[in-house]
Amino acid sequence: MASPAWPRLAYSAALYTLSPLIGWRIWREQVSTHSRWQRLGIRLGQLPPAPRIWLHCASVGEVRAARPLIEGLLKSYPGHSVVLTTMTASGAGQVKSLIDEQSSHDQARLTHCFLPLDFPGAAKRFVRRVQPELAILFETELWPNAIHACRQQDVPVAVVNGRLSPRAFKRYRRLRPLMTSTLADIRWLAAKSPADAERFKALGCRAEAINVVGSLKFEMASQKKALSEGERLLHEWKERPIWVAGSTREGEEALLLEAHGLLLRRYPEALLVMVPRHPQRFDDVANACLAAGWALSRRSQQQPVTAQTQVYLGDTLGELATLYAAGHVAFVGGSMVPLGGHNVLEPAALGRPVLSGPYIENFADVAEPLQAAGALTLVETPEALASALAHYFANPQLALQVGQAGREVIHRHTGALARTLEGLEALLPR
Repeated sequence: MASPAWPRLAYSAALYTLSPLIGWRIWREQVSTHSRWQRLGIRLGQLPPAPRIWLHCASVGEVRAARPLIEGLLKSYPGHSVVLTTMTASGAGQVKSLIDEQSSHDQARLTHCFLPLDFPGAAKRFVRRVQPELAILFETELWPNAIHACRQQDVPVAVVNGRLSPRAFKRYRRLRPLMTSTLADIRWLAAKSPADAERFKALGCRAEAINVVGSLKFEMASQKKALSEGERLLHEWKERPIWVAGSTREGEEALLLEAHGLLLRRYPEALLVMVPRHPQRFDDVANACLAAGWALSRRSQQQPVTAQTQVYLGDTLGELATLYAAGHVAFVGGSMVPLGGHNVLEPAALGRPVLSGPYIENFADVAEPLQAAGALTLVETPEALASALAHYFANPQLALQVGQAGREVIHRHTGALARTLEGLEALLPR
């Protein structure tokens, strides 16, 4: 039975009402190589040859997590191309890095454009132009009009690595009629965990459409290149005690700099490598560091790390793994402020001890096994962070053991990729 149309129509009306605010936000999230008209489903650029698979990832973290799936799709469907969409400019930069690392044959089969705003007309134009044989949405990218446009054009829709944190579930539950009508058009949902599956069911997703397959985030791509480049940087920086704070967010950098100041009392030669999550904040973070009197070098300006450098700003795109590998200990941001955290597996896969703030509910499923193995430590204050860093710097053998424990956790939890590809095959036979 068809879902009622009124929740989606009300949602669309709200979008149109908010369009000035949305338009301003999107104006920032742009790159020079992509037309802003893409946000309306127009001027998508040169698409790869048909037949096509469409995969949507919100931003940087989702693109990184989806990389094994992207490469798995290219391998499993050699006659298909993949159109990868993102919402953010930083996500677009991550896709560019991913494409550049593929073979010339696969580069021709993989392209990026921005996902249109979820207006009915824009969504319909996009699906008609791309003509995908399969639409895949990563995690919680549930765009009602895009999903409806796929149903209208007989494109099966799957959600992979499906996650719904308790906080997100509370928000979506307020929109249950809209979510129920949207989820009714999902042909297959690959949930990360039983808890995620139950939350999707509570929102109205059909139980027979859901399978628990595990987290694709454990399916880490080879880290050999990042480790090699990171070790080269370590050598250049004269083996100083180095910690890397990745994916930092607004309101968090001040806390990290406070921790670094405390650390310098014990290790005056320590170096903080700080990598803000969003590129539009690079200059603001740099200016804040300089205004506070920190000796700063910026990677984007190829400024060298000297003996006097206290903070190195990783203000480039696509190099987070390399910079994690250039440190002895990693801190994963978005977690000292209540934003839900970021992917703690990225530095763990590089064999680094991982520290995080207490706000990691968005990654609880992957954080828990790391914590159980002692490979992840949560710290709540700058003082606790400085103490944990000093402990690892004083015990380098312990840092190596903890890093190896993290790698073993990742190895034990692989398998979600194979199960995901198997589920997608029911919608698009190889």
